Amino acid sequence: TAPPKPTVTLQPSWTQIYRGETVTVRCEIQGGEGAQWTYEWRQGQVAIGSASSEYTISRATWSDRGGYSCRGRRGSFWTDWSDVITLTVSYPPKPTVTLQPSRTQIYSGETVTVRCEIQGGERAQWTYEWRRGQKNIHETSSEYRISRLTESHGGGYSCRATRSSSWTEWSDSTTLRVTVPSKPTVTLQPPWPQIYSGETVTVRCEIQGGEGAQWTYEWRPAKLNTPPTYSEYRITVTESDSGGYSCRGKRSFSRTEWSDALTVVSKPKAELRADRTAVPVGGSVTLTCSVSPSSSSSSSSSSGWKYYWYRDGKSYEALTNGQISVSEGGLYSCRGGRGEPVYYTEDSESVRIDTTGEFKCNFLQITTSDGN
Repeated sequence: TAPPKPTVTLQPSWTQIYRGETVTVRCEIQGGEGAQWTYEWRQGQVAIGSASSEYTISRATWSDRGGYSCRGRRGSFWTDWSDVITLTVSYPPKPTVTLQPSRTQIYSGETVTVRCEIQGGERAQWTYEWRRGQKNIHETSSEYRISRLTESHGGGYSCRATRSSSWTEWSDSTTLRVTVPSKPTVTLQPPWPQIYSGETVTVRCEIQGGEGAQWTYEWRPAKLNTPPTYSEYRITVTESDSGGYSCRGKRSFSRTEWSDALTVVSKPKAELRADRTAVPVGGSVTLTCSVSPSSSSSSSSSSGWKYYWYRDGKSYEALTNGQISVSEGGLYSCRGGRGEPVYYTEDSESVRIDTTGEFKCNFLQITTSDGN
């Protein structure tokens, strides 16, 4: 029978090798393993001086690129030339360092995986070398997992890989920033400067700079911590919640500090002041209603108060302004109200305003002869 056509194989079986690596090209004759063959090799159309079934390329260079084929001889019989197998020689690709999760800012206590990725070289048998800044890290796999991060883990991470005698370049550095989560703030909606016992409001836990993170929240008092824990609650404030309301955020093993407490104040009492207690003929008296803390430090609109006025026990007027002018006598009082449903302060003390006539006094000056 005609001798079988040989097949060229590679060991390792990569058709693309990197500069500096070693590869063996083999000529295999199916069914002819027990025969005493001699071999002839060529690279392209150029003969290679090897009579063995294997041709080893050590520390490959550009000149080793090309198509390799072989044929075998036994006695006076020659096989056909094998099909050509093409060998490519190139520089190894430059790796890339990535983070999982893919945020460059991670909070202390969390876990991150730093990965060395080689585009197009995923199936190669690489070993890896890592460094943070210029300090080597004892890790040889493609992933470097850091659990419970501290600020000392921050810095620029880079990697390179080796296969056989070939090294990649060092990757560009990817910076990992490890920060302590900022202290949250408890805010109100509406944004009033103070909350009072008995009010119904929405409290929110806000973490500056952490808006995109997946936080869960813990609250004081603990009665708000009904799973799942939210960043805001609508509550009716009670004075029994001593210390007020505070919160903190949690993400993985990372926790923020507790926020400052938003304190609860007892139900306020409105205060009524009059610039005079008697209405002059043709004139008026200015009455001022205020709720502590004084609206002199914050406008009526920012504190949310609307003022309800009463004259002789009957509703008189409702204003967002805490001042009115009256020209009628009577027993006046006021109270503040805000929110939905409306939260009312206690009534102020009453002030009586009298209506009086206007009197004009004339003085007669008498001068005696002695000048007195």
